[in-house]
Amino acid sequence: MLKRYVSEQGTETTDIIFDKAETGELTITFSLWNIGEALGVIDEKHRKGWLTEKEFKVTLNNFADELVKLIRLKTLEVIPLLTPILTDTWELLMSHHIYEADALQITTCIHNKNDALISGDEKLVETSRKTGLKTFHITKDEQKLKHLLQHKKPID
Repeated sequence: MLKRYVSEQGTETTDIIFDKAETGELTITFSLWNIGEALGVIDEKHRKGWLTEKEFKVTLNNFADELVKLIRLKTLEVIPLLTPILTDTWELLMSHHIYEADALQITTCIHNKNDALISGDEKLVETSRKTGLKTFHITKDEQKLKHLLQHKKPID
């Protein structure tokens, strides 16, 4: 999600995903928790001096504006922290030794019956694939993702 607002490897593919959501060609789903995580990362980049005050404010505004726009277009689903989703994270974090936030992303996708999970986190991608969830690494699978997105094929 953050690659949309902070330019780095994977930003181009992230832009394609968000642009497709804006035109109604796909729906993006993430947990409410992910919004807080994103805000924390943006704040950390600002505190470390990687974003100027102006860049920080522009990034926050762009992030908030786009979330609201996609929610209004009904192409962004923000999934609340529900007890069944949270309790399902426990097994994943204990059996795969991953962060609770990563386990939450996986269980949110499973509970919501999403087509795929896309992430730049190596351990998250690896664990997600082990659960049987179709998973793409935003940079390592970038060419495959771009091809799928540009040819309007279902992610498989």
